[in-house]
Amino acid sequence: MGIFGRKRRTEGGSAGRHAAPDADDTIEDESFSEDSELSDVSDGPFDVADFEDDSVPRIDLGSVKVPVPDGSQVQVEMDPETGGVRAVHVVTEQGQITVSAYAAPRTGGLWREVSAELADQLRADGAKVNIGRGVWGLEISAIVGDVSLRFVGIDRPRWMLRGVIAGPQSEAAAAVEVLRDIVRRTIVDRGDAPMPVRTPLTITLPDAVAEHIAAQQQG
Repeated sequence: MGIFGRKRRTEGGSAGRHAAPDADDTIEDESFSEDSELSDVSDGPFDVADFEDDSVPRIDLGSVKVPVPDGSQVQVEMDPETGGVRAVHVVTEQGQITVSAYAAPRTGGLWREVSAELADQLRADGAKVNIGRGVWGLEISAIVGDVSLRFVGIDRPRWMLRGVIAGPQSEAAAAVEVLRDIVRRTIVDRGDAPMPVRTPLTITLPDAVAEHIAAQQQG
């Protein structure tokens, strides 16, 4: 696991305003449907209730436990307005990876909606966008200037996991496999509380990381 850094939120960041879907007022459905759109996660990612210890090093962020490959670094992105944690990124040679979890319907289907909105936003910003099918379903690849982006999404009962990697175009082919590997080994801890669909699941930092960030802010 690499060193921890602190990153201030910027509008021109790697994923820009495409970083997260907006929450809506719909409370997640408490019943299953025959029209379920759930992803196959037999090889991961895993719900915390179904996970068996595999000794893979992960950073525990509360709602998600994300693997950190050797040689990578962890960056914490702070929201300058609230002073809270906006996102945690894993920085690899192939690019910056961000894994986020959201409240979702029990029947899935949220990623289909979010990916369509995301593709429209990217095109409106002048990006070259391609939509294809990957390990878990729809994947979005986009070129924004010199940056290559790849988005993946996983629908499970009551949560959706989204991963994105942003890096140089020269690393695009290798980047997608790095992204999939990190997402595949991620563990989601949704919790039991009801919440509106698309609500980001809360990120909490490990004590050592929080203390490091506090020391940087004071310094």
